[in-house]
Amino acid sequence: MARRPTVSDIARASGVSVATVDRVLNGRLPVREETARRVYDAANAIGYHAAALIRRRIEQELPQYRLGFILQRPDQPFYQAFARELDHVVNAAERFRGTADIVHLDTQTPTEIAARLRETASRCRAVGIVAIDHPAVTAAVAEAREKGVPVFSLLSDFAPGIRENYIGLNNRKVGRTAAWLIARTTGQPGTPGRPGTTTRPGTASRPGKVAVFIGSHRFHGQEMREIGFRSYFREYAPGLELVETVVNLEDGDIAHEATLDLFRRCPDLVGLYVGGGGMEGVIAALREEGMAGRIVAVCNELTADSRAALADDIVAMVIGTPLERLSRELVAQMVHTIENGPAETPGQIFLPFDIFVAENI
Repeated sequence: MARRPTVSDIARASGVSVATVDRVLNGRLPVREETARRVYDAANAIGYHAAALIRRRIEQELPQYRLGFILQRPDQPFYQAFARELDHVVNAAERFRGTADIVHLDTQTPTEIAARLRETASRCRAVGIVAIDHPAVTAAVAEAREKGVPVFSLLSDFAPGIRENYIGLNNRKVGRTAAWLIARTTGQPGTPGRPGTTTRPGTASRPGKVAVFIGSHRFHGQEMREIGFRSYFREYAPGLELVETVVNLEDGDIAHEATLDLFRRCPDLVGLYVGGGGMEGVIAALREEGMAGRIVAVCNELTADSRAALADDIVAMVIGTPLERLSRELVAQMVHTIENGPAETPGQIFLPFDIFVAENI
């Protein structure tokens, strides 16, 4: 019969003394969290019968935080994945015992967003939210701050100077990256020597029209993507004509109809960038009209729809948000602010974005 692991075995496996293991087991005298974790990990690894007791001892000493997260529509696969990642990060945290209070918004109306923010802030120690930039939202953020609840803007910035930090992508760079691909694939190079334009090597000469879709100009992040997108074409591909921006309210059905209408109005369309939600409708329209390989399309976030569109040459590139890294950074910032107070100067934390093409999915 195999010998049952002992306290001495735990001490050897964790590299601490028997006395330290005893203090962890029995809750005697304070033990550094890192040391207690090592003792637990060793006990668990060697199959010590009271490993669960050690974990309970550790958790009794940890602070408990309820963290709020307000995301956009629950029917969108991207926000479903975001919610799962946030829940995982909070539940797996080792420095605190956490509860992820996740709320989804059904609409983008400022009154609903402000109301949900007030409700969530009333029961949570910190809140991260994806929201439009609107005075009603800013007022709700200010109220939460006055009550000691820091609010973090996610993916799209809002309430600058009042919210704690923005965490997400550099959206202007996202827009310029989408334009870079379309310009190199279909664009007309700038005229050498013309002020404000530069010829980019490898850019093909295929004049035509280019369109950009966004959900709403109230989303600061999407507006910055549009600005970056247009600025790139002004600099490097003035021969391509950008049509008026299409606003689809983050709705797939609206985006679908708008895309079909765009095809009718612009038979010389060569490029299309979906800078916000609703890409499912755009992809469906591209499929229905047999546009694979005929229009260079770029969208944001890798989902089942965009992955299939990449594989079928419906979409040329997907720009993705690293949700795992964003979730870890957000939770770490929330806990830091709870424990150390708000930053004197709220800032922006830009994460590197992912690039997906057919060959790397």
